Amino acid sequence: MTTGHVDMVSGVFAMAVGIVLCFFGVRSLHLAVVASGLALGWLLAEPFDAGQGAALIIAVAVAALAWVLVVVVFRTGLFFIGALTGAIIGAKLLGLFQGTDIVLAILFAASTGFLTGLAVQRYRLPMVALACALGGAGLALSGLAWTFPDALGFLREPAAGWQAVVAGTAWIALGAVGWSAQRAHTAQN
Repeated sequence: MTTGHVDMVSGVFAMAVGIVLCFFGVRSLHLAVVASGLALGWLLAEPFDAGQGAALIIAVAVAALAWVLVVVVFRTGLFFIGALTGAIIGAKLLGLFQGTDIVLAILFAASTGFLTGLAVQRYRLPMVALACALGGAGLALSGLAWTFPDALGFLREPAAGWQAVVAGTAWIALGAVGWSAQRAHTAQN
């Protein structure tokens, strides 16, 4: 299997999980947990240049661990959903600011995850919708970058200032559309 094919499969996987999280995360908290866990696992495998199989195993393991944590400790389930999606948001932000230090990436993602978890625990479903929308949008755009690295690679790792602005704007715009769709669902319930 060629590297291009692996990147395309990774990209399609990331886009699919990102779209589900962005537009449907608040509809099912279990779905949000599993999608966030898959996304976080996939993003954690990336700095280590893990192959497609290893990245999939890591993603599934993180998703399973996240789901078990939420089911076992349901009272803090919203915190964990927020923490997972917040870590995805942190990883995306660091990518936009061209952060390459692995230790800094882990600390930044953990900090963003913790703060988002606290916000979700405090504000509940409206914050879950926002965190899922932004986390899913970031993952979907990273998936596009993996799938079409020559044309859209800057969505994941912008090299110039204008690329960071375009990538950030696309991320916020897709996140806003996803948040709007999820907010409409929470208003109906």
